[in-house]
Amino acid sequence: MIPWLGARDRFPPVERALAEPNGLLAAGADLSVPRLIEAYRSGIFPWYSDGQPLLWWSPDPRMVLIPAELKLTRSLRKRLAKSDYEVRADTAFEAVIRACAAPRAGQEGTWITGEMIAAYTALARAGHAHSVETWIGGELAGGLYGVAIGRMCYGESMFTQAPDASKIALAHLARQLARWGYGMIDCQMTTAHLARFGAREIPRAEFMRKLATLVNYPDTARKWRLDDDLFD
Repeated sequence: MIPWLGARDRFPPVERALAEPNGLLAAGADLSVPRLIEAYRSGIFPWYSDGQPLLWWSPDPRMVLIPAELKLTRSLRKRLAKSDYEVRADTAFEAVIRACAAPRAGQEGTWITGEMIAAYTALARAGHAHSVETWIGGELAGGLYGVAIGRMCYGESMFTQAPDASKIALAHLARQLARWGYGMIDCQMTTAHLARFGAREIPRAEFMRKLATLVNYPDTARKWRLDDDLFD
């Protein structure tokens, strides 16, 4: 059994999350900006589909990418060396999250519901959610969005409409965060795709220890601007 949270209820400790399904911790509450910030500071994130209640998760182990450990394939290095694209941050957040929510081949539905789009767009207006966008020929070709608190980043979703466009965005995100002194990018779930960039699993207990330090750095809720020389 998991608890049903009311508007004023705090999250239970992550150690109470279920082993099966892995990380399911609680249901209910809301997606207000304060609630989302509380969740991310506590190592918890929302994930549910239309027709389900609002579900909160904290899986064990946790997939993370240390920005300074970013790995690039030879082909991606060659792609990054070209000058036919532009990478921007926080210039098209809603377009990015809506593209991430669009149906994908082989998938039924999306966990990025209309309620989630509204909630994270509000979080972006508050300066805590961010998009990194790859533009090619003046068109949005791919990108990703996530949440940042202190020196901790939480990746949420990415999309691509051109070869390597989302990879380009992820590479720029990791390189920029390393320069800013961020300690981790939370990838939430384990995927082979992210492992190719150097992401790896760590025990939830280790994740929580690192998180406790990183989220307590001074928080600068602001729009991001990426450096121009990340891959010079």
